[in-house]
Amino acid sequence: MTKAESDDPIPHAIYAGERVALLTQHGKERVLGPALEHALGCRVEHVTGYDTDLLGTFTHDISRAGTQSETARKKASVGMELSGLSLGIASEGSFGPDPYIGMFPWNIELIVWMDNERNLEVVGIGEGKTNFNHLLTGEWAAAQAFAREVQFPGHHLVVRPDGKDGTYICKGIASWQDLERAFSRALTRSSNGLVLIETDMRASANPTRMEVIGLAAEDLAHKLRSLCPACGTPGFWRVGRVPGLQCSACGTPTSETRAETFGCLKCPYHDTRDIADTTSAPPSICNYCNP
Repeated sequence: MTKAESDDPIPHAIYAGERVALLTQHGKERVLGPALEHALGCRVEHVTGYDTDLLGTFTHDISRAGTQSETARKKASVGMELSGLSLGIASEGSFGPDPYIGMFPWNIELIVWMDNERNLEVVGIGEGKTNFNHLLTGEWAAAQAFAREVQFPGHHLVVRPDGKDGTYICKGIASWQDLERAFSRALTRSSNGLVLIETDMRASANPTRMEVIGLAAEDLAHKLRSLCPACGTPGFWRVGRVPGLQCSACGTPTSETRAETFGCLKCPYHDTRDIADTTSAPPSICNYCNP
């Protein structure tokens, strides 16, 4: 969201003054609160009283039972139940290879907005590069090099012995002294002389991930500020694309998108909009010019 867009008057103030439950124990309120309060005029209230790690951890000491969206939805529901509010938000992250060439670690963040009064669910998505990585080593020098590579100590680390002994795991390591101590302890407990060092992907331990959560919050705010022209429901957003952008050289329709279809989450209204500032496709992707 650009500054100009975020400073625009809130359309019809749908959520102005509304209280929104946010269940988190990893500091996400520091990003989600300001972003959504400024864009929507709502009040994001930090909810505690439930250990969200029970729904799954990135270190796999507790496996995530559901999908990314199911887990986010569960968090939002629990937060609403604990607070007694009819509005709730929650986020959940996932990590894997980038979707372009598959060579770099990638973070996808999903934020679910649940509105029980309107029977409405809107999802914001953010994605970007991450430092998600791990190293298996028995050498302190290699551990130091890895730590620098993943932006430690600004980004925290997790250390544990390799092998079947899962009783020792040290999370949230944020200093060189603590890292060396945890590495030594894990090494003495390892059955094969190797230690597993991982990036700590909890939001409060990973500033890069927190930035991607901020992107997801901006995406969510965009969608909630977009109201259906027919019924006024928030979340009027892209639901499809229309190919056929003409080649700039020969005019043949290409597979490039020439328009986008927007749809309402509640009523049947749809709207097709041409892509702004896009009038033609390059000949390099034209099946006639470049078969």
